[in-house]
Amino acid sequence: MVKAYLRYEEGAAFGLVASGEARVCFDRSGKLLLAGALEQFLVWNVKQGRCVNELVPVAGTKPAVTSAAPVPSSASLVAVGYKDGTIRVWDIVKGSCEMVLTGHKGAVTAMAFNKTGSLLASGSTDTDIIVWDAVAETGLYRLKGHRDQVTDLVFLETSKKLVSSCKDSHVRVWDLDTQSCVQRIVSHRSAVWALDVDPSERHLVTGSADSELRVFTISKNEEAQTGVHVVSEDIELPGAPDEETKVAPRSKWDILIPLGNIKRQSTDRVSVLKFNSNGSLLGCQSAGKTLELYRVRDESEALKKAKRRKKRIREKAAKSGKGEPADGQAPAGEHEHDEDMPDITESISASDEFQLLQTIRLKQKISSFSFCPAEPKKGTLGSIGLALHNNSLEVHELQEESTSRVHSIEISGHRSDVRVAALSTDSTTLMTASHNAVKIWNPKSGVCLRTIESGYGLSGTIVPGNRQAILGTKAGGIEIFDVAGAERTHVLEAHGGAVWSLAPMPDGSGFVSGSADKNVKFWDYELAQGGDKVGTKQLSIRNTRTLQMSDDVLCVRLSPDAKYIAVALLDSTIKVFFTDSLKFFISLYGHKLPVLSMDISSDGAILASGSADKNIKIWGMDFGDCRKSLFAHGDSVMAVQFVPKTHYMFSAGKDGVVKYWDADKFELLLTLEGHHAEVWCLAVSPHGDYFVTGSHDRSIRRWDRTEEPFFIEEEREKRLETMFEATDNTRDEGLYQGVEVGSKKTQETLTAADSIIEAVDMADSEIERLRLHKESNKGKEDTFQPNVLMLGLSPPAYVLRAISSVRPSDLEQALLSLPFSDALKLLNYTQEWIASGNQVELVCRVVVMLIRIHHSQLTATSSARATLSSLHPVIHAGVQKLKDVMGYNSAGMALVQNMLAMRSDAMFQDASKKLLDIRKKLAEKRGEGRPKKRQKKSNQAPQK
Repeated sequence: MVKAYLRYEEGAAFGLVASGEARVCFDRSGKLLLAGALEQFLVWNVKQGRCVNELVPVAGTKPAVTSAAPVPSSASLVAVGYKDGTIRVWDIVKGSCEMVLTGHKGAVTAMAFNKTGSLLASGSTDTDIIVWDAVAETGLYRLKGHRDQVTDLVFLETSKKLVSSCKDSHVRVWDLDTQSCVQRIVSHRSAVWALDVDPSERHLVTGSADSELRVFTISKNEEAQTGVHVVSEDIELPGAPDEETKVAPRSKWDILIPLGNIKRQSTDRVSVLKFNSNGSLLGCQSAGKTLELYRVRDESEALKKAKRRKKRIREKAAKSGKGEPADGQAPAGEHEHDEDMPDITESISASDEFQLLQTIRLKQKISSFSFCPAEPKKGTLGSIGLALHNNSLEVHELQEESTSRVHSIEISGHRSDVRVAALSTDSTTLMTASHNAVKIWNPKSGVCLRTIESGYGLSGTIVPGNRQAILGTKAGGIEIFDVAGAERTHVLEAHGGAVWSLAPMPDGSGFVSGSADKNVKFWDYELAQGGDKVGTKQLSIRNTRTLQMSDDVLCVRLSPDAKYIAVALLDSTIKVFFTDSLKFFISLYGHKLPVLSMDISSDGAILASGSADKNIKIWGMDFGDCRKSLFAHGDSVMAVQFVPKTHYMFSAGKDGVVKYWDADKFELLLTLEGHHAEVWCLAVSPHGDYFVTGSHDRSIRRWDRTEEPFFIEEEREKRLETMFEATDNTRDEGLYQGVEVGSKKTQETLTAADSIIEAVDMADSEIERLRLHKESNKGKEDTFQPNVLMLGLSPPAYVLRAISSVRPSDLEQALLSLPFSDALKLLNYTQEWIASGNQVELVCRVVVMLIRIHHSQLTATSSARATLSSLHPVIHAGVQKLKDVMGYNSAGMALVQNMLAMRSDAMFQDASKKLLDIRKKLAEKRGEGRPKKRQKKSNQAPQK
């Protein structure tokens, strides 16, 4: 009989606040901060500091979040890009996935919506840009031209253009009507990491790895926006004044015209560039710890600044003895650059438009930032949300000359790698440790109960009773913590090197520590007088015995009966001693690299060791024989632990994978993928119903045992199928029969194509049954028994039901996978669908796709000509009828609007437009009021 096992699945992931891959953003209200945390997309309430919603894909793999963009037309919808190339549109209020778009072959690195939210542009590491119809949930077309990862995207609404930046150092302008590149800018000499355009579309700013930001004005020339374009490449002109690189366009059709450069304060590369909602501020975040804020002057202020600059140049020329230059004449020495170059002092430059307001410097590296779209408080410029590299979020309030932190979200996770994980004996408490803190968790709910400051933890355990915890640190100390009081009660300098391992005694009387100082020390628990006046006793430890080893001790384990103690050394061997007498028992050697972890089964029969040589070895404890050597992971094996009272074990490695093994049959049972970086630690519950892992990605994951059984052979077949699909999807599918599509072939699209083919075959067989029934029962009354599988629908309705059940983003690839014979059958059904008025828009889309895909074969097939000729009048009539209905509804709504406007004294107009007008007036009033206040203060100063 084949043996069945119980499956383990990921139950929860906690300890995450924000990961560095996706940019943080606010919702439209400014009250919620949206951040990607590995595969989770978290919605944080800024004021309360709590997570409102966790958005995670339910089925299939769980890739990491790489980008996010709120939908402008909705208050609750957000588009989220993932590492596997998919885009999901989430409703952050309901917590439901509203749309899935599949088209990229690499991680989605940039996304942008147009102002109405009808178009979505996405860029990826596969160098392609896909423009999606966000209403119809389909990919419209794919833009190719970049040679490296697309880093940022922005729409130009007035000219119907799309601007993209890339690591290939190019900035490209794409015409959305002709779907072609109309301008290419090569002013940067390295990768362009970010770009943005102000809301009024006056300026576009790009940032690279150099110390300057490039500023471009957006052409308002209608001929340049609507005429026939030729790809133009800008030329850099040397010798520009004020150390600004002036770039002259070669073509009058250029959309982006160089204005000049802005000198940055930071030397790190630009990471994020963003304008605020009203375009008065520009934020430039570098890859380090600084964020520079620039004030954007309006046209009148910029013109005054340009005149003052011109005046200073003239005064400087007059002082140098050359005389004051006449109007239209440049100062002496400037004609030698280029005689044909116009006098740039008469025009506005980038330094006139942008003024450095302040530089924000933080203690930690900044991952990304976002301006809050809400109306700023009185006396402030607004607020910004910051995602930091140390797994935390901050919200800062901006003043004219300073900033202040108003909110911080950091309690929910560690600031660095989770190096230690230990469970209590009753499975109700979990202790984790990182480089500076110990956290106590409820492993079932994932809630952080306590946070205690500590040293750099490398090993730890919870004392029986769950009231104290022990931590071994990198500095060689052993720290004791009071869990209930959330304080560190005692620090003992126990070793001269890092304490790599702590092993509790089976009877709970103490523990054993192993260190890099080549010592193994035995410790007993005891109660000592506390330092307070009340005279309470606190837990303390006392060293009873010390075992001197020949090399650094990396791991220590005790057998369940406390008979043996196994010590793993840096020389790749395992030494086994008798616990009572500390006499040498046996040496286990065979690993090529040091053993990093090991464990002994509950019956004391076998020992499992994981090494840096990527192997796990199973040893017999009676004779020390190596029963099996398993190639377990793609990198070092960091943790090995048995399930209590069994010979099943878990292993975790630096390859980010957790594996479930049968140590008796030496078989791999399950491969659990969930972590996105190295897994450092692992802790199995005493009952084996769940286990916990900690990783370099700062996440803590709980894996639960389910009641679902599985078999080894089935899991092996699944792994082979997954490997085959991964290699099959790497083929380039950009062009298929001359058609370039925005989506890509996936397992879902193949399943959808199979369901359509199955529905067509079933409908054809039903029609044939009905024909035979009529022929056999001529002139007789007899009821026809329809097929039960067709759910009481007619054959055409059943086929239409199968097509409408396909996800809109997968429909194009599903139709591409259909053979020509089935495509021709679908075209025959479309006449009846349109005649009945069922889903005319969907049917027309199917017809257009099928004709575009199989155009050459349809025109060459004589039997298809009758179908094509009969489709034209039917489709034209059906679409015209749909247009008439929409026009009638629009006219009716306009009539109702006019009637309501006549009955009411107030104007009946769009509320959003009215709100924007009010905000604009308030912004103008604040802009007029601020200079007067400054002038008043300056006048009062001399009187004092």
